[in-house]
Amino acid sequence: MSLEQEFAAGLFEGVFGEPAPALIPWTQWAIEVHDNDGSQPLYDFDAVKGSLHLYLHAGQKRAWESQARFVFMIAGKQSGKTVFGPVELFRAIQQLGGGDYLAISATFDLFKLKMLPAIKELFVNVLKIGRYWAGDRILELMNPETGEFGATYSSDHEKMWARVILRSADSEEGMQSASAKWAWLDEPGLYDADVWKDVRGRLSLSRGGVLGTTTPYDLGWLKQQIYDPWAKNETDEIDVIQFSSKLSPFFSEEEYQSLQTSMQSWQFRMDYDAEFERPPAAIYEAFVDDLRENGGHKCKRFMVPKQLPRMTAVDPGIVNPGKLWVAYDAAEDVYYVYRAEKGGERLTSVEHGQRDVKLAKDLEERVIWWAVGAKSEKYWRDDYKKAGAQNVREPDTSDVEEGINRVTQLFKEHRLIIFDDLTDLIDELLRYARVIKNGDVTKEIKDKNTFHLLDALRYFAVQVVKKRTKARTSSGAEHYA
Repeated sequence: MSLEQEFAAGLFEGVFGEPAPALIPWTQWAIEVHDNDGSQPLYDFDAVKGSLHLYLHAGQKRAWESQARFVFMIAGKQSGKTVFGPVELFRAIQQLGGGDYLAISATFDLFKLKMLPAIKELFVNVLKIGRYWAGDRILELMNPETGEFGATYSSDHEKMWARVILRSADSEEGMQSASAKWAWLDEPGLYDADVWKDVRGRLSLSRGGVLGTTTPYDLGWLKQQIYDPWAKNETDEIDVIQFSSKLSPFFSEEEYQSLQTSMQSWQFRMDYDAEFERPPAAIYEAFVDDLRENGGHKCKRFMVPKQLPRMTAVDPGIVNPGKLWVAYDAAEDVYYVYRAEKGGERLTSVEHGQRDVKLAKDLEERVIWWAVGAKSEKYWRDDYKKAGAQNVREPDTSDVEEGINRVTQLFKEHRLIIFDDLTDLIDELLRYARVIKNGDVTKEIKDKNTFHLLDALRYFAVQVVKKRTKARTSSGAEHYA
């Protein structure tokens, strides 16, 4: 029994002349759910009865009642997502008992400003069952039977009855080697796809569940690996709870209308109606985000036969290169993009060349040519040659629009197929768009310098689709051949 509990028990006995009733372990505290019409806070706690009262709006209530293993609350901004995370975490710990849990925010700034205050408010300030170790970013949970914390130092992990490991997805520290029982992911729409894979790995031994609370930010892994399988009824493990900001009783209709009239409609639908939207003026409209058998340009991953020749396209960059690995099936006259690499370890151009040549050799991939960089990036091509790359090519044009046209031609001819787990590449294809000014579509590409994989795709396309040449008809008119 803690000193606080001993003091309370002594006070009770002094006032009532009888021993204090046995304390209810916090893992047995009741949780009572009520509707919230905007007149109540999210929760209040009756310490005497050991009862936590939750006041949930309809969207939060649907998430609370879901029985799926992976519950993703994909909702508009300021709709009550992040504040919901700690109460679901509390319920998970009550049900699953001692051990490790994960709480992951998208960035360290969001961790400091949103996730950490929300967790500390419930567990430390209200329920008084948590102790935060700032150095290791760990929330230690009180032993429910003894009412005491076990650790003397933050490193005394084995003495903690349970702990919540708090991390940010952009941290190199990551999830370390933790095996967890359950995880709360805040704003996972901002995560890299690899973080989701890592979380799944940390939960695999216990087959632990997940709560994700996020707004849609792009058309990447969250849409492709979570939303789309749910929308197509392809899995029973995932449940998506999708709702607009205005479902929250605390979000005014006036603010909703004001934002709707002042923002681009597609961006407003993503930010406040939580709908995945492809931006207007999309450049690769010919790309169909569906499987090949449904008329799209994606396919499920398969083992690429070793005899198929490979091609590698590289958008140079010391820090943020983009690399695509493509296999060619001559029988179908189809190119399959089976590997896409973006960013990664800081390497020189020589080191990039050595790394990629070694990768191809180790995997026994017969790369017949390498398309490296724009016309001006001659030194990168030289360094790939020095690393042992054979048949290193430069593009036959420096015109970005010409490269876009050749990629488009491959899509229209259904000769370019993307493995559907290459979420970064697919996201870039769906977001690549022109700038709109005064209601008119310009030739300018929005955020042009961030699409490294699409730059690599252009370098590939100009090698397999030749520039159309002008010819004259018998009447003297020009046409393209």
